[in-house]
Amino acid sequence: MTKIAFIGAGSTVFMKNLIGDALLRPALSDAHIALMDIDAARLEDSALVARKLAASLGAGARVTATTDRRTALDGADFVIVAFQIGGYKPCTVTDFEIPKAYGLRQTIADTLGVGGIMRGLRTVPHLWALAEDMRALCPNALMLNYVNPMAINTWALTARYPDIRQVGLCHSVQGTAEELTRDLGLDVADLRYRAAGINHMAFYLSLEARDCSGWRDLYPALREGYRAGRIPLESHWNPRCPNLVRYEVMEHLGYFVTESSEHFAEYVPWFIKSHRPDLIERLRIPLDEYPKRCEEQIAAWSAQAEALKTAPMIEHLETHEYAATIMDSLTTGTPSVIYGNHANHGFIPQLPEGAAVEVPTLVDANGLQPTVVPDLPPHLIALMRTNLNVQELTVQALLTENSDHIYHAAMLDPHTAAELDLRQIRALVDDLLTAHADWLPDWCRPRKAA
Repeated sequence: MTKIAFIGAGSTVFMKNLIGDALLRPALSDAHIALMDIDAARLEDSALVARKLAASLGAGARVTATTDRRTALDGADFVIVAFQIGGYKPCTVTDFEIPKAYGLRQTIADTLGVGGIMRGLRTVPHLWALAEDMRALCPNALMLNYVNPMAINTWALTARYPDIRQVGLCHSVQGTAEELTRDLGLDVADLRYRAAGINHMAFYLSLEARDCSGWRDLYPALREGYRAGRIPLESHWNPRCPNLVRYEVMEHLGYFVTESSEHFAEYVPWFIKSHRPDLIERLRIPLDEYPKRCEEQIAAWSAQAEALKTAPMIEHLETHEYAATIMDSLTTGTPSVIYGNHANHGFIPQLPEGAAVEVPTLVDANGLQPTVVPDLPPHLIALMRTNLNVQELTVQALLTENSDHIYHAAMLDPHTAAELDLRQIRALVDDLLTAHADWLPDWCRPRKAA
């Protein structure tokens, strides 16, 4: 029997989506689903929903629930990871409020920038502890990691635990492809694309649609529609933030980025400027809105979870997440192609060895086989390096326990450096390290300038 451990299963709706996808696959429908979370009440809700889901789908899956991680991991074939260390409160709120006091405004603050750095420092030690348990209890299992900051986490995991099989998973590539078909009035089934880069900063190198004459390049239609003001349509990710930033990037760099405008605006120095409120208004960049949206989402997910608990049956339509596809391909040998985050071992030759890169990945009985993408344009490589600098210094801080590199990472962050001077950045990092002290390793303490 295949065993799927789900670490962080207290997120009931996300658990339902991933486990529901798995139970729709005949090869996984009778799996042992081992749910684990530190919140016993939320874990109980998730177990109830998972069992009801299995019964509704006619699956023979066995569902267990435990607050003990090692029990869930013991003998697992697959380990899905979906937790948030520090939660929305207090840690996400802290990552917004303290920078804002310095005049540094953010949109999401979970991937790059000072918010992403802090989240990485909070998260990686827990991923390392999980990897250590996997070494002991399920050394051949595959970790399916959904935890942000994806690039920092993947880089740090593979640097310290290269023997642990893992892939970082996101939905930005396939999700953005669906958005673009809506903008152009196309069916996603008629779309094909090739993308590569780093998580949240991969670009579509080709984007085509099938028509009566074969395959048609969609970039001319995207450019013409943007210039004429017909697109973008309302964003799927956040209706309050249409994809104006991404279309503006395409206009100047020539390629469409796979992550949302809301995210991308804080990865670069061009859009969020305190002295340019007109720019922020024109591109409709939702500054400081994410905490409010988190509260809305938490309320919505809580309502969905309650509805799932009380419903006599649970219907499930397959999502566009990759986890079930990967598990099915590895179990049955049926080939599939996904976009995964891997340690860079020549997959994008122009980027540093060991960095986390997001590339097309063949999955079959031979495992996960990332594709080499040697043709990323040099200006896109240069842009990615600005983000890799921050990721690498954060990973180096974690590996060496040298807190100086936390400051260096913040100083080299494109958005932070565009708004604050060096002394402001040092003071900001001091304040964040102090505020997050209960969530950080002991070596993460404020350091006086040399």
